[in-house]
Amino acid sequence: MGFDEMDVDTIWMDGEFVDWDDAQVHVLTHGLHYGSGVFEGARCYDTENGPAIFRWEEHLERLFQSAKPYDMDIDFTKEELTEATKELIQRQELESCYIRPIAFYGYNSLGVSPKDCPTKTAIAVWPWGAYLGEDALENGIEVMISSWRKHASSQIPTNAKTTGLYVNSMLAGEEARRNGFAEAIVLNKEGHVAEGPGENLFLVRDGEIYTPGLSESILDGITRDTVIELAEDLGYTVHDNVSISRGELHTADELFFTGSAAEVTPIRKVDNVVVGDGSRGPITEDIQSTFFEVVERKTDEYDEWFEYV
Repeated sequence: MGFDEMDVDTIWMDGEFVDWDDAQVHVLTHGLHYGSGVFEGARCYDTENGPAIFRWEEHLERLFQSAKPYDMDIDFTKEELTEATKELIQRQELESCYIRPIAFYGYNSLGVSPKDCPTKTAIAVWPWGAYLGEDALENGIEVMISSWRKHASSQIPTNAKTTGLYVNSMLAGEEARRNGFAEAIVLNKEGHVAEGPGENLFLVRDGEIYTPGLSESILDGITRDTVIELAEDLGYTVHDNVSISRGELHTADELFFTGSAAEVTPIRKVDNVVVGDGSRGPITEDIQSTFFEVVERKTDEYDEWFEYV
């Protein structure tokens, strides 16, 4: 579904609520030319207690941390961004939605140095269902190992969610879709498994759970952190600082992606090799069902993870 088909008409931009079509920037904006922006992706869920933003505090903290390597000063406090986001959701009368805060160097000069450019900040919200399709949540997806490698943290900060870096994700994802797959898995420069274009990856073997460590050039995903905590609370052993080889993907009992957009999505094939029995595995299903019980507030636990609108 394109934006024109969605019932959204307002964006918050630099302290003001503006019409969707008027939320524009100059064609010589620094962020457009050099990818000098940072962003977040969060979800607001429809719950019995009203709309609730999942782990909003952690998303805002990562936004401000992402800005630091680029010497970018966001001109609004976390409290101001929170109030703006909540009012934006209320204005659009949304019960659930995806939330996209972004800060980027704006228009002034077009040298590579952004020192004379202002920092622009915006927030958009819109309805967004399952990122990889509703069927994917139950039946899983087919993925391929991309020929594109994930950049190393010695090249560009991998712990910052930077706009320009997602060219790497776009290349990997589009390569996969051109070849008939739903998504890609990217390896790091050492040839170890890193992550998906917009997802962290988990592997299940012999009843235990494994996920690449932060040293493997992955983004420190908030949903990744959520799943680790939920899995441990369910009694599973989680190894969250490991290297995973490409071959281990083909011999895994279960694989799944996590992310704010992807939530918890099973993987049923890698490079046309069937994972496990080719369906959502029991541990994946257990974690997935627990995750949705939590975000839909069907349990009183983990209430501290929610910002109610």
